[in-house]
Amino acid sequence: MLSWKLPRQLGINQVPKVFREQGILFGYRHPRSSAADCLLSVFQMTNETLNIWTHFLPAWYFLWKLFALAYSLDIWNDMYAWPFLAYMLTCCIYPFTSSCAHTFSTMSTQARHICYFFDYGALSMYSLGKSLQTLSCVFQLIHALHLNCTFHSRISNHLMNINETLHQLSIKCISTIFFVVLTNSSIYFSTQTYPFLLIYHMIVTNRLGAPYLHYNRDIIERFPEIQQPRLSKSLRTLAFAYPYLFDSTPLFYRLYLCTGESCMESVIPVHYRHCVFAFLTCFIFAAHLPERLAPGCFDYIGHSHQLFHICGIIGTHFQMEAIFIDMNARRDWLLASSPLLSHSQTVGSVGISIIISLTIIGAFSLALYSTPMSSRKEKLHRH
Repeated sequence: MLSWKLPRQLGINQVPKVFREQGILFGYRHPRSSAADCLLSVFQMTNETLNIWTHFLPAWYFLWKLFALAYSLDIWNDMYAWPFLAYMLTCCIYPFTSSCAHTFSTMSTQARHICYFFDYGALSMYSLGKSLQTLSCVFQLIHALHLNCTFHSRISNHLMNINETLHQLSIKCISTIFFVVLTNSSIYFSTQTYPFLLIYHMIVTNRLGAPYLHYNRDIIERFPEIQQPRLSKSLRTLAFAYPYLFDSTPLFYRLYLCTGESCMESVIPVHYRHCVFAFLTCFIFAAHLPERLAPGCFDYIGHSHQLFHICGIIGTHFQMEAIFIDMNARRDWLLASSPLLSHSQTVGSVGISIIISLTIIGAFSLALYSTPMSSRKEKLHRH
């Protein structure tokens, strides 16, 4: 008779420090698990089980919404819907990639790092999708409604002059020389330059750069998480928080300047709910609550990473609903008053993002194996 033997679970002192989580004492999987053991652990209660399911199931929910929307639209001829479809696709990719990363992260130390490289790369894709939708829908209306505002006019005119200069340069020069200016301002987004700036910033600088420093002990000897856990945690939190703030600046600008009837729109409460859950997502990830207050009590259910996943998914749901409401409400106005993103700008930006992400992940993954095996074994036994 065929029988499956569930993998044995370990305590915190039985796994290397790289696998340990603050306040989680039990329920660890073996750090040298096989792929089959990792898959079986999905159906076993470990401290990672709910981390996997809280992203795996929502990924299929978002995919169902994507197919339902695509079926109801003429996607090949309706360019207005393409940025939203690209955004929804990234909403499917990031939780699915996260669930896979949590599933197979205990195959080895190197596998753990590579899994979370892909996890951060998928989050970078999500940032790009959100920004493409913001560019095509949210900001252009703000720019028109508040063009007469003195503050906005000065900033917009200044950045429009910068933008004219940017178009005379190559994309590479734009991303390196003028990136800081456009990031700090975050008010005027150029249809031609913004997707490429975003790819450069979100993928190279925030999403994969910080995790690389965080994870790669064999290369960055002076920056280990164990020796400087607070600095490492701060960089990881920054990798989530800063791209969100960058992407959401037009939304904050809109909520801050809304007056009269614009504040009574039905979508405004949905935006506020999304912002609340976005704050909770970042706070819970950084604070390690509640397990830091009662170590061992939330090993399997209720620890911060599970709550972090749940709040992030709920926030994404509200964000998706709000964007969909805005997209439908502004369709006629935007079609009449502003140019749409072309297929090449939408699909091309996503394609370039994927290529750059995979290139960086491949380079960082190879770097993990650049240290001789004897040195890696010595480090593993030391921890």
